[in-house]
Amino acid sequence: MTDLSAYKLSLELRIDWGDLDMYEHVNNVSYMKYLQSGRVNFWEATGIHEFYRNSNQGTMLVSTKCDFKKSLHYPGKAVIKTKLDFIGNSSFGLKHIILNEKGELCAEGTDVVVCFDFEKNKTFRVPEWLREKISEY
Repeated sequence: MTDLSAYKLSLELRIDWGDLDMYEHVNNVSYMKYLQSGRVNFWEATGIHEFYRNSNQGTMLVSTKCDFKKSLHYPGKAVIKTKLDFIGNSSFGLKHIILNEKGELCAEGTDVVVCFDFEKNKTFRVPEWLREKISEY
């Protein structure tokens, strides 16, 4: 069983009809969209988005993975919970879980991102202020 208390960020999304596939359950592509929403929620909570807007430096996704556990259905809700997985020199990882409105585990996801300077077109070390902030999650 997943320890939900370790996931400090949570985002609830309504499942839309357009999220479904021909089998009338949520399409695998929509799960990736949900993971993206969890990632953006993390960016906003930690100040990464604001940092990018002010400096043209931020983070870039280099890897993402999703393991499907249970189907999601319309009508319903998808609850995306996100936490920090690891911090490296210039990268860090996120873990996500996607639950249905009953709290059942429907998917587990992981992301790896690098700190990236969009003007110099190269990676940079995770700044100390960011290391401290993302460690809160």
